[in-house]
Amino acid sequence: MNSLKPASEGLRTRIFQLIFESDTPLAKAFDIALIGVILGSVLVVMLESVAPLRERYGSWFYWLEWGFTLIFTFELAVRLYCLERPWKYLRSFYGIIDLLAILPTWLALMLPGAQSLVVVRLLRVLRIFRVLRLMEFIGEGRLLLDALKRSARQIFLFLFTVCMLITIFASLVYLIEPAEAGFTSIPKAIYWAAVTLTTVGYGDITPVTPLGQTISVMMMLTGYSIIAVPTGVFSAEVIRSIRADRYSDEACPGCGHDRHEKRASYCLHCGTWLDEETLDPRAENDDAPHGDKP
Repeated sequence: MNSLKPASEGLRTRIFQLIFESDTPLAKAFDIALIGVILGSVLVVMLESVAPLRERYGSWFYWLEWGFTLIFTFELAVRLYCLERPWKYLRSFYGIIDLLAILPTWLALMLPGAQSLVVVRLLRVLRIFRVLRLMEFIGEGRLLLDALKRSARQIFLFLFTVCMLITIFASLVYLIEPAEAGFTSIPKAIYWAAVTLTTVGYGDITPVTPLGQTISVMMMLTGYSIIAVPTGVFSAEVIRSIRADRYSDEACPGCGHDRHEKRASYCLHCGTWLDEETLDPRAENDDAPHGDKP
């Protein structure tokens, strides 16, 4: 979002500041109103999935759905109008979500027939993804996303290791257990191994031989021991993001300490003025003439 720019000065710039920025009271009010509309649209989709409510209030849901569609369509049109490169926004994550929020309802006008309308009704559930746009308005959400990106390699390596363990255990159990126990193929055994390693334990497929049951115990203990690995990696990245967001790496010119809050004016250790480009106000006060004492 930071790379987006307004199309021109004047009205488009003011609209851009209202929609894409949140440093003014009017822009914050717009964000809050948009959040309310998003939550309302998701609530309507959820209520419409309840058969008794759909039969009783179907017409209300229909008009509310069109109302939300018109609001989202107008919002998307205004966003594209004020941008210098609108196609760049449409190809972005939030642009795709905006399209998914409005396309199903408009497609209903071009897909006649009851069977087609059933498909469109299923597509309308895609509007729930609009709730992902709430992350755009939450600074902590961006912090979590940044931490997730930085820990992506470690988490991918962890998931790859888990997949290898699941495949190995599943192949062993497939060789050991009889087909009557439900292990009719390696993919079926992989399903059992994934359920067992994650300690979910549906119980629809269970080993019957002592060796298979021993492997199950080993898998469950392994699942308990490794379940905290991705949580620890992600938590460490979150803590690092919080520190990077709150603290500055600029060293103190007096003592060299490099962990200061970004708003700090003086060093916590030695009291030295941190901003080397400006004069310390205390020095200005000391150099100023004091006048005669009464």
